[in-house]
This record gives sequence, C-alpha cells and structure tokens, in this order.
Amino acid sequence: MGQIPFDRRPAPAVPGLARTVSRRGFLVTSLAAGFAGAAAPLRAEPILTGDDGLVAGEVRVPVAGGLMPAYRASPPGPGPFPTVLVIHEIFGVHEYIRDICRRLAVLGYYAIAGELFARQGDVSTLPDVASILSRVVSKVPDEQVMADLDSMVDFARAEGRADLRRLAVTGFCWGGRATWLYAAHNPALRAAVAWYGMVDPPAWDPKAESVLSVLPRLSVPVLGLYGARDTSIPVAHVDALKEKLTNSATGSRSEIVIYPEVGHAFHADYRKTYDRAAALDGWRRMRDWLRDHGAA
Repeated sequence: MGQIPFDRRPAPAVPGLARTVSRRGFLVTSLAAGFAGAAAPLRAEPILTGDDGLVAGEVRVPVAGGLMPAYRASPPGPGPFPTVLVIHEIFGVHEYIRDICRRLAVLGYYAIAGELFARQGDVSTLPDVASILSRVVSKVPDEQVMADLDSMVDFARAEGRADLRRLAVTGFCWGGRATWLYAAHNPALRAAVAWYGMVDPPAWDPKAESVLSVLPRLSVPVLGLYGARDTSIPVAHVDALKEKLTNSATGSRSEIVIYPEVGHAFHADYRKTYDRAAALDGWRRMRDWLRDHGAA
C-alpha cells in the first residue's frame, strides 16, 4: 500500500546521542524481507495476515542522526486510531513483526515497529543468535532505544491518523524488556504488554537497568507474559518481579501471567518454540488489557 506523507520534524535531542550516531551513520536503511534466518528452525506454517484493506508498508522515521526504517499498518481512513508501538525481538523488524502490526491494524489499531538496531548493524545478515548479540545487540544503548521510541510517537503524531491519547506499547523477547523500560520512561502510555521480557540486566551490559530497578518510576499498567520453562528467563526472577509488583506502592496496576508448560518465544508462530494455546491466550489477554486500560 502507499505511504502517507509526513512532516520530517527533527527528533528530540538526547544528550550525547546525536554525536554518537552522527559518527556511525545508519547501517540499515530499509527492512529485510522474509523471516529471520537466525531463528531457525522455522515452522512450516507461520501465521500470515494480508494487507488488503489496510494502509500498510515501510516508512522512514526521523530520529537523532537520520531516518530509521520502520513498518506501519493501520485501518484505512482518517482515524484517529488507537496506537501501539511494537518493539521487535533480537531479530529486528522481519516478517513476524510486520505481521504483528497487521494483526493489530485488523483490530483497529495504528501499529508501528521501528528497526531499533539500524545504527549498529543489519541482524538479517548474521547467521545465529550469538553473532546477533555480540555484534549488534550489545552495542545498542537503552537511552537510544527510548529516544527512538519517542520519535516513533512523533512520527505517528505527524501522520495525523494516530490517537495518542490511546497510546500503548508491546514487545517480544528483547522488546519485552524494552517494553518495561519504555513504560517507566513514558507516563503518557495508557498500557503496555511485555512478552517474555528479560527481568535482570542483559548479560552484555550488567550495569544496565533491570526491570526491578525501574518499578519505582512505573505508573503505566504493564501486563507481563512469561513461560515457566523459559531457560533464558528463570521463573524465580519472574516470581520476584511479580512479588515486587504486588507489594509496590507505584499504583501501576501491573500484572504477571506465567504459563506453566511453555518456554521462551511461545508467541513466535514462525519458530518451533510456538505454543498455540499460550499464544492465543496471551493475545486475548493483550486485547483485553489494552481495552480495559483505555488504549482501544
């Protein structure tokens, strides 16, 4: 589908960030096609949502230092539509993330997913998870991610079809942790849904903030969806997060759901990790969460 023109206003300044990215430039200027090969083995029948009847396609989001490629999908018409920022996994904005945007558009949302690794490298060219983590993900600072998500909100505002009074965020895996951080960063959000987001600081940056450390700043209601058999996110850490939220005085009204029989990436229908029952239940819970907290 065609793109809608937008006002290329400069992104908000972030101290120290513009100087860093101006030296590096953008290594990714357009989105990769297909599913992430590094996530193999892939399922033979992933969920595919067509874009018929939607306004969907690749766009460029003005951010500090240049233009970030992104995928945006929405219903047709002037809107304004409730808006969801979609934060990708370590595999970037590949076909699964684009399909998540289309699924949300079918439900009536304006959904946008930016390639948040665009400055550091093209993960679609890397052969495995270890290479992606060491060569790209480990070089992406949290403050850059928060600023780029803010710029995605600015882009949606400039298009004029997004209702930012009904703004939400959801993210998967790497994006699940970023969802918690962004919910603490942007109190204008109405709701957030974090799919199996890391609770502790990432192994590549032990000094980074943990999800537990941002809870005192959290006022946005976050729904966390986790698998008890996730070998990368110990369920004891999720239990600790759940307990701290229960005893928290922040008033965020956040909740944790732990699926007892599933592991990591249970919603990733293009991977062998997919668990249909948990994925469908999680999606239903996300829809209800957004609706019940004024983001629908």
